[in-house]
Amino acid sequence: MISNASDALDKIRYQSLTDSSVLDTEPELQIKLTADKANNTLTIEDSGIGMTKVDLVNNLGTIAKSGTKAFMEALSAGADISMIGQFGVGFYSAYLVADKVEVTSKHNDDDAHVWSSEAGGSFTVVKAEDPGFNRGTRIVLHLKEDMSEYLEEKRVKELVKKHSEFIGFPIKLYTEKTTEKEVTDDEDDDEEDADDDDKPKVEEVDDEEDAKKEKKTKKIKEVSHEWEHLNNTKPIWMRKPDDVSQDEYVAFYKSVSNDWEEHAAVKHFSVEGQLEFRAILFTPKRAPFDMFDGGSKKKHNHIKLYVRRVFIMDNCEDILPEWLQFVRGIVDSEDLPLNISRETLQQNKILRVIKKNLVKKCIEMFNDLTENEDAYKKFYEAFSKNLKLGIHEDSTNRAKIAKLLRYHSTKSGEEMTSLDDYVGRMDDKQPGIYYVTGESKRAVETSPFLERLKKKGYEVLFMVDPIDEYAVQQLKEFEGKKLISATKEGLEIEEDEDEKKAFEEAKTKAESLCKLMKEVLDDKVEKVVVSSRLADSPCVLVTGEYGWTANMERIMKAQALRDATQSSYMSSKKTMEINPQNSIIVALREKAEADQSDKTVKDLIWLLYDTSLLTSGFSLDEPATFASRIHRLVKLGLSIDDDGADGDDDEMDDLPPLDGDDENEESAMEQVD
Repeated sequence: MISNASDALDKIRYQSLTDSSVLDTEPELQIKLTADKANNTLTIEDSGIGMTKVDLVNNLGTIAKSGTKAFMEALSAGADISMIGQFGVGFYSAYLVADKVEVTSKHNDDDAHVWSSEAGGSFTVVKAEDPGFNRGTRIVLHLKEDMSEYLEEKRVKELVKKHSEFIGFPIKLYTEKTTEKEVTDDEDDDEEDADDDDKPKVEEVDDEEDAKKEKKTKKIKEVSHEWEHLNNTKPIWMRKPDDVSQDEYVAFYKSVSNDWEEHAAVKHFSVEGQLEFRAILFTPKRAPFDMFDGGSKKKHNHIKLYVRRVFIMDNCEDILPEWLQFVRGIVDSEDLPLNISRETLQQNKILRVIKKNLVKKCIEMFNDLTENEDAYKKFYEAFSKNLKLGIHEDSTNRAKIAKLLRYHSTKSGEEMTSLDDYVGRMDDKQPGIYYVTGESKRAVETSPFLERLKKKGYEVLFMVDPIDEYAVQQLKEFEGKKLISATKEGLEIEEDEDEKKAFEEAKTKAESLCKLMKEVLDDKVEKVVVSSRLADSPCVLVTGEYGWTANMERIMKAQALRDATQSSYMSSKKTMEINPQNSIIVALREKAEADQSDKTVKDLIWLLYDTSLLTSGFSLDEPATFASRIHRLVKLGLSIDDDGADGDDDEMDDLPPLDGDDENEESAMEQVD
């Protein structure tokens, strides 16, 4: 109804551009709403162009005479669905709430007439003697009994705010205001007059009593009526960005978002050409608490879609991708048909073009934020997960989003570094961008995987957010530089000739130990090899190049609805890499060469495997067994005889008693030392 009234006002204003006299009959252009509870009517009145008698019959009578027949016939004849408004379907929605509708209209070229119908297939048009206005249309809805909610002031205001807040003409509601007025009590006045006659008494009354007498008033309620302006928020997107002040943006953001804080960034733009639309996008200062609410299947976004200032919908899933669901704002299209159904809207190609432009402008808005380091830091704290989700989902804009990512690294200290800065610091010989994934910054800082990389002076990025695991699978490279995981197989580190020679010698010596360790560990590891990535630690467990990392395995195990078959398929066999120059490995090798059947060697290999699981980020398969091995070593250290009392269960079969049971024999601990 209000949209129709706005169109009528637009038409008369358009006429007035060439002939200003058309406004003489009623210069003020506005829409008035009156809810009359006494008569159970809701009235929508505008001072627009109005309708002649012929217009009333043609525009409002078509459907009344033939139901939806004319509309369906026109559709089958090939009429565009955007022409739906011509058949009065919008107007006939009035019968959803009213059982009788009266339309009084006055056009400059005709007398006033009243069109009336009870939607029974017939209508009447009669001349109106005194319509009460000089130009425009008044629609009176005689509401059904169960539709009285539309007479409530609050409900009408809600509807106007939601759908018609940005209509270009004033929308005024006839409201009832009740005010309390204080009047002096007449009896008190009489008493005061009596006191005045006796002047000596007045002089004796103290100040408190005097004040009490002054306060003796009573409150009465006064009822007044006034026209309340409902759409005060101006559609600032219709103006040029340079003409809009920061305060206006803040006020507008708060009105569309219901946020109490101001926004962090704004992008105000218009697109012209084959497609025309205007938009204002805002980045909030903080993330909504339910942004990634896994329990809700509904995709929330906060972009309101308008068509020529009329609100259409606020949950159009296709207007922004999921990773940008925190962005708020409005889009006002000139090209989308006003009466388009939501189902058709989902498929509309115009909407796809709008979406593409919005994503592009959002990324520009975030890039603008990077110019202010503090502002971007706060933005990244709140929305880094969204950007990483964008890397995972949005292949078109992946390279642009990657520039917005920030990570701690071995060289960044307390601050975070961008991938651009990392590449800028890279050595020419460095084969790619190194990264390590893990549970926390503290956990990965001391990771054995970084030892050789640190010694070489290579920078390693710390990816400690669970979503990093997903994002890095999609982000294979950046600016032509490959992303290389420090925890996976195939890590190649540049070495000079001396280093290569020393490594080859150590590798040859350790071959027999590698073979023995593989035999002992059996199917726990796929292979045991000599490592070039370790500098200090004795050994680590690495995963296959295309399998899950230890961190990914941990994340997947934590999934409430995980598929166990997928876990066994994706968690690739671990490869144990040993450091041949480490003193523990050297001693173990010598001990094994002296006696391969030494029971201590087997136990120590299992201990090295278990500790490698922990330092490499995996979880222990059998914590109790690991604890038993540690306890046995503690007993040895304390020179306590192991009588096998704690090794009765089956799991301990793999744990032969450590040497040292004979008091005269050197303890196993001393042998290892």
